[in-house]
Amino acid sequence: MAAGCCNHYETTPVVEPGWRRVLWVAFGVNAGFFLIEIAAGLAAGSVALQADALDFLGDAANFAISLGVVGLALAWRSRAAMAKGLTMIALALWILGNAAWHAYFGTVPKAELMGIIGIAALCANGAVALMLWRYRNGEANRRSAWLCARNDAIGNLGVLAAAAGVFGTGIGWPDVIVACVMGTLGLQGGWQIVRQARAELRAASHDGVAMAAE
Repeated sequence: MAAGCCNHYETTPVVEPGWRRVLWVAFGVNAGFFLIEIAAGLAAGSVALQADALDFLGDAANFAISLGVVGLALAWRSRAAMAKGLTMIALALWILGNAAWHAYFGTVPKAELMGIIGIAALCANGAVALMLWRYRNGEANRRSAWLCARNDAIGNLGVLAAAAGVFGTGIGWPDVIVACVMGTLGLQGGWQIVRQARAELRAASHDGVAMAAE
């Protein structure tokens, strides 16, 4: 699902008012929906909703970090992207562990509540992904923001599929399966960001050595 890493590195800090505004909107949407989905996930007993809520929390933190490094040098932006990639990996591992717990105990979530919250979250994430579309091929920090929004929109579709599966079968396995897919996607996206950030840090270090030698 994840696209290949960009091989072009932006070494000059660029402050775009549009980029900063998009980050603020994305941060507000993700922070708000984390609170909504974590409450709904617990009420519905849905591991897929809880996974999506945790994804919202991680993304809110990621967008806050992006806001903090706007206009800084490439090395600092790449370090922030590295932190975000590692956070994505940690959250994905938690999601997979939680899915295994629900599978073991055979919980059956409330499909109707899952569907309602899933539709609302899809609309929110779809809007954020559209705003970030123009930044998807930038350096790792910007690319990670786009990947977070894209993965969230895909995750919301998964929640809706899980809700339909639970409603149709009366068992909790569709919820668990979707949570596992979301966790795997998070691992993939996090590793991709870590790889690109490491490459950018190496490039920034090489440039610094070359400038010092001149």
